[in-house]
Amino acid sequence: MNKGIIKKIYREKDIIYIQEKINMLGSNRKFKFDAVSFLNLRVITTILLTIILFLSNINYFIIPFIIILYYNLFYYILITNEINKRIKKLDKEALSFFEILTLSLESGRNLENSLEITCYNIDNELSSEFKRSLMEIKFGRSLMEALDDLKKRIPSDVVNNIILNITQTSVFGNSIIDVMNNQVEFLREKQILEVKSQINKIPNKVSIVSVLFIVPLILLMVLGPFIINLLG
Repeated sequence: MNKGIIKKIYREKDIIYIQEKINMLGSNRKFKFDAVSFLNLRVITTILLTIILFLSNINYFIIPFIIILYYNLFYYILITNEINKRIKKLDKEALSFFEILTLSLESGRNLENSLEITCYNIDNELSSEFKRSLMEIKFGRSLMEALDDLKKRIPSDVVNNIILNITQTSVFGNSIIDVMNNQVEFLREKQILEVKSQINKIPNKVSIVSVLFIVPLILLMVLGPFIINLLG
């Protein structure tokens, strides 16, 4: 589609915003589309849904609410929900990745070599993103430029905060090993707190199950004979 026509249909800031969100889905994302393809697909499917609804027997007053709901769910399911899933995945992978990176740095290697070793030994989503940055460095980009660009592809605030600390340490000449040890310790504590949070939720879940299933069964056992006698 001609770029001039696209700009007339969609606002440029909307295209940029959607593309930034799509970039956060990573290169291994389920749906391979760019911002314009996404916007086109949403508009086309919304028009088709509108036609189908008007041809059906649904009350015309309900149709606008269905269309608005679909329009927003389309974005939520394909982008927001997938980004949220990726954030959880990246946060989970961060501890093992940065632990190995810290060990590599402690062995006396520089940051770039340590990243190469870490990416070689770990195969996950976070490692794939760092591999892409290392590839960009080989094609002429500086390490800081590659890491700054990496942050735009990472939706996790936790991981981005660590990358920011790494870049700032490299710029200001602070001890990167001390910084990484602090970040790894933070990730460990965060993981422990998340486990504790899940454990604390168990009694509530058990209570809900009890109310929905166990209590009715107990009442049925207690009142059953009485009900049978009444019916008899």
